[in-house]
Amino acid sequence: MDPSAQWPAGAAPLPDLATLFRTHFDFVWRVARSLGVPASGVDDAVQDVFLTVHRRLSEFEGRASMRTWIYAITYRTAQNHRRRSQRQRCDALLEEPLADSPGPVEQLDSARAGQFVMQFLEGVSGEKRDVFVLCVLEELSAPEVAEILGVKLNTIYSRLRLVRADFRAALERVAAGEAGR
Repeated sequence: MDPSAQWPAGAAPLPDLATLFRTHFDFVWRVARSLGVPASGVDDAVQDVFLTVHRRLSEFEGRASMRTWIYAITYRTAQNHRRRSQRQRCDALLEEPLADSPGPVEQLDSARAGQFVMQFLEGVSGEKRDVFVLCVLEELSAPEVAEILGVKLNTIYSRLRLVRADFRAALERVAAGEAGR
């Protein structure tokens, strides 16, 4: 079926899969990783997302932005991959590839910060984690997150306030621990 067959007349044509892949790959990869997909499974999760996008592109109705629609697919795919990895319980989640940076001190700081965020995300409820990833890490607006997660806007604001307080407390615990050394 032609993906644009159900698309409203006069609307801009739907982009092809290659364009969607180029445009949204980095976003999908970051979101999948932030939602707890182990490093060893992120590439597979991203591939699953774009296979689903390809398969369901004809169903895209344009009620939300393409990015929001792709996020919703990424969210469900990440949940499936997390469940799968929890059954296998591999420790790859804590493996953080060192980013290219000028020196070893910066690399270590970056890896520690990434590991801290990943450990923090492991310790919060799924609802709070989803809001933290979308609002804080991916910088989506609260109304966009409410639409993606299918919950009331005030619930998003409440969860965001709570998870920010949790994150601040976790940072303070780390700072207090380092000050005592």
